[in-house]
Amino acid sequence: MISTKDLSLFPNINNLKALTQSLAMLDAIISPDWEFRYYSFNSHWNTEVSIATMLNGSGDHIFLVFTQIGAIVKGFAHESPMSPYINDLGQVWPNVLDQVPEPLAVYLKEPAFLINETTFCIWRSFQDATWKRGVLKFPESDNPDGSKELLSILDGNPLTYQTWAESYYEQKISVNAVDQVYKHCHLTQSLVSELNPDISLQMLAQDIEEIGYPNSLAKIDSRLM
Repeated sequence: MISTKDLSLFPNINNLKALTQSLAMLDAIISPDWEFRYYSFNSHWNTEVSIATMLNGSGDHIFLVFTQIGAIVKGFAHESPMSPYINDLGQVWPNVLDQVPEPLAVYLKEPAFLINETTFCIWRSFQDATWKRGVLKFPESDNPDGSKELLSILDGNPLTYQTWAESYYEQKISVNAVDQVYKHCHLTQSLVSELNPDISLQMLAQDIEEIGYPNSLAKIDSRLM
């Protein structure tokens, strides 16, 4: 299972970006109401940066920042042993953030990323062969920073999302439809209706544009409704 202790199964930067776009697109289809969405993606955060987020409504979160240099993933599990609210230090665990290279560390200064609420951080430039994290001493725990749970959705397996979504949204979810969105297949009304029969492609136009999901808005016309 993916965690900061074993990043060998973590997707590369481009695949991770595509996957987080898919997660945001799935949530937009299944939950038109923003209040209940778990995953989001802003492909226009600024001209050079895209941001993916996971907010569980209970204080845990992940921010994923995609830049022209690489990517950085910052997470917070508020009940984990390394949480500033739990650990004896009352602050971010030593070396979780201290060794992030400056070209990526600059994004950690963004107030919206709640840097004081951090239990894990990993990063990778396009020149790096692997993902990296700080050299640190973990406290004794099977999941010291909460990353095992929070990062599990990023294994790229449609069944993982289906299992999570059926529990979270309390409804049946088509794994075939999830698989197609994971593959960035073109959205049709048929595919959308397989996930949510009460939403149309026109209703999703703004989400598609914000997420940057590769679906031509020009093709969303009456023939697809």
